[in-house]
Amino acid sequence: MDMVKPILTGYLTNLRQAVVWKLEGLGERAARRPLTPTGTNLLGLVKHLGVMEFGYFGDVFGRPSDEPMARMDAEVWADDADLWARPEEDVAAVLGFYNRAIAWADQTIAGLELDAPAVVPWWPPAGRNTTLARILVHVIAETARHAGHMDILREQLDGRVGTHPDRTNLSPHDAAWWAERHARLQSLADAAPE
Repeated sequence: MDMVKPILTGYLTNLRQAVVWKLEGLGERAARRPLTPTGTNLLGLVKHLGVMEFGYFGDVFGRPSDEPMARMDAEVWADDADLWARPEEDVAAVLGFYNRAIAWADQTIAGLELDAPAVVPWWPPAGRNTTLARILVHVIAETARHAGHMDILREQLDGRVGTHPDRTNLSPHDAAWWAERHARLQSLADAAPE
């Protein structure tokens, strides 16, 4: 059991680093640009992840934050206000918020054992009572999910992929190879039945 917590926190740390990298080098417009019909955008996902970290590693363990963007109440959820950045919330502000959320979360994680009790008020009543271990797994899964969204969004913006600048997680091929592959896959899709 002594090895489980460092393993979980290691996975979470790697995912957080990938999330931050997805904004690296982008201007305000590109970071905010909605790239799906529902408005999914890179900056909004980072803000959401910060709100989530403050909520799950703050409110759930009786450590609410006074951070203005860290609210997890009905008003925020009703408008999905945690998934988009207001005009005054620029890339630097949202990244600062996310880094403060990480620091807040890491204090909670470091100070508790995996079996420490937690109560998640926004979960259904039957499952609200839980532990730090389950919260860690939940946040890892949620961060991984959104890091995957961010990978696709960033590829749409400028072709950059992977978990870190030096690790694309793709086979090493040139642009012509990828273009041919894309054309081949498009041809297969076009030939498939509706």
